[in-house]
Amino acid sequence: IATEHAQVALLEANIEATRVALLSSPFINDLCVCVCACVRHRFSPLHHAALNGNLELISLLLESQAAVDIRDQKGMRPLHYAAWQGKAEPMKMLLKSGSSVNGQSDEGQIPLHLSAQHGHYDVSEMLLQHQSNPCIVDNAGKTPLDLACEFGRVGVVQLLLSSNMCAALLEPKKGDTTDPNGTSPLHLAAKNGHIDIIRLLIQAGIDINRQTKAGTALHEAALCGKTEAVRLLLESGINATVRNTYSQTALDIVYQFTATQASKEIKQLLRDASAALQVRALKDYCNNYDLTSLNIKAGDVITVKQLFLSEARGFSAMVYCVHWRLMNF
Repeated sequence: IATEHAQVALLEANIEATRVALLSSPFINDLCVCVCACVRHRFSPLHHAALNGNLELISLLLESQAAVDIRDQKGMRPLHYAAWQGKAEPMKMLLKSGSSVNGQSDEGQIPLHLSAQHGHYDVSEMLLQHQSNPCIVDNAGKTPLDLACEFGRVGVVQLLLSSNMCAALLEPKKGDTTDPNGTSPLHLAAKNGHIDIIRLLIQAGIDINRQTKAGTALHEAALCGKTEAVRLLLESGINATVRNTYSQTALDIVYQFTATQASKEIKQLLRDASAALQVRALKDYCNNYDLTSLNIKAGDVITVKQLFLSEARGFSAMVYCVHWRLMNF
């Protein structure tokens, strides 16, 4: 009965009732096991206290020998919840009690992943000061820096970039230029249009032409319609002619997948950067009597390598195609 009363008091954050229950129980070790046991969806009182930032309750539980690194049903520790909520004082108490800064949840995330994703600067700084490793990758292949870049947390990105350990995440890959993880901080910032973060990453020396299977950051920004991100990347010297593993340039992707107003401006930016004219076929065309002639299907994107005048008629082959409505610029 005392154990049940203690559980109710803990979950209701009733400090005095909790204190009485702890002091009056003749089975203090059993009660400590109960305090550490995950109740209600495998969520312990210490998790609950950390999530809500209840300093008195955290202190009382830790004094009663609650396990500081107990895991809930998702493998998250109380420190994860304090980091998620951005609560500095609970963080200090848990860290002082020996909570692991690099303990991973079932999703592979450490507390720094959560504080970075949600933009909690002070908590992220505290974790780094306690030797949290910003290079740890979660199950989705993302580091804390990746998440800060993806969600536009400029302050946290600046903080992480100032860490010597994060420098390795910006260095060009040796040998194979394609990132097997399928992501990079620059790709994530570009696809979400976070201009300030793109600038920070470029200033920090990230490999601007770093590739994933999907291509460069330019591919991501173009596909997602982030015009200003495309403009900034091009102004910063990204290679507009790089092809991804599907042999597509960023311009190919815009032609194939987008039809928004933003994509028109992006197309022009990419055309100017690639110095190549690309057109889309309006309808099928073939010449059965000339095997060397154009053989195209409606929707095909055609790169024009060279324009020349027809000796017989005095106009270019491209003008001929437009005249007969075979292609569209």
